[in-house]
Amino acid sequence: MVTLKHLSVEEPDDYSSPDADFSEITPVTVTPDTREMLLSRTNNLALSLVLLVGCYSAILVPALITSDPLSGANDNQHTDMVLLNRSASLLLQPCHPGWCVSHLLSLDSSLDLQDIPVFLQSGIAADRRIPWDLAPPLGLQGCDESVARALASLTHPGLPPSLEGRGRGGGCRRMNNAPVSGFERDAGSRTTVRLMYPEGAPLSPNEYRHTSLVTLVVYKCLDLDWLTSVITKQPLSWWSKLWFWRDVVENIPLKPENIQILNPEIMHKTGLALQRYTQQQRKLVPTLGASAVVMALQLCDEVSLAGFGYDLQHLGARLHYYESLRMDAIKAQVVHDVSAEKLFLRELVAAGVLTDLTGAL
Repeated sequence: MVTLKHLSVEEPDDYSSPDADFSEITPVTVTPDTREMLLSRTNNLALSLVLLVGCYSAILVPALITSDPLSGANDNQHTDMVLLNRSASLLLQPCHPGWCVSHLLSLDSSLDLQDIPVFLQSGIAADRRIPWDLAPPLGLQGCDESVARALASLTHPGLPPSLEGRGRGGGCRRMNNAPVSGFERDAGSRTTVRLMYPEGAPLSPNEYRHTSLVTLVVYKCLDLDWLTSVITKQPLSWWSKLWFWRDVVENIPLKPENIQILNPEIMHKTGLALQRYTQQQRKLVPTLGASAVVMALQLCDEVSLAGFGYDLQHLGARLHYYESLRMDAIKAQVVHDVSAEKLFLRELVAAGVLTDLTGAL
């Protein structure tokens, strides 16, 4: 996915000056005290005129300077073409088997980001330690019954047959919850793996048209009950619906084999990796974007990023290409540490594990 940002600049509508009100001056007899008063008023009037002229000059002169209106547009078009050509070139190349795995080995072993089962499956706790003692999304503490019901409703554990195998068919896959409808030119036309939670699941059936697999990220045990309801078509109780912070979709137009649950170990291991890049003394909850990257490292031969990297130096910039939220929204929250995530992703790019297509990191 290539995300392009466009800036628009609006000029002030009016530079009109306020009307001046001059009153007629009548002659007066000047005494010594009156002369000093008149001189003081004259000096104040002169100073006021100088300041007024200076202020209007500072405003009007830059606006009257002739500039080339096409220079900025040409620069944006050139940048757009560079990004598009680079992405197109990458998509035309065959995938290199085992690229991510081989480059992960060169990193510090404490990152421990290899061979993590991506999807939750029955019996997975028998051969791997799942952080059941941690609350969602880093674990599944207190969710035993909801987990059992959700797993029982799944018809095909793991990846669908069409997606099994790294680099199958030499094609490329797209992940995360960002929409593509209406943004096909920059974001592509299909989504292979869509990470989502109930409140973030698209309400429109059109958003699922070119999606191969939706994967639930569990933020609370009730999320698992929601997934069970979606698959089995058994509606949730009115009481359960009260605990969602917004309306949630009740039907996803995909077959049960195209629905999975993200193994919370992905979130847990991503959070542990982020601890190396932060001063916060608490368990970090990674964003869906960072978690999607770690998930992709388990599924794909090569992983390329486009548009990743929050620009906290420009808080008025868009947070995401598909909504009106600004960058200051992510800075104000306390759940994630996006600065630590940026450093984490930079190290993966520097080690050759990832490719940063847009240079946002």
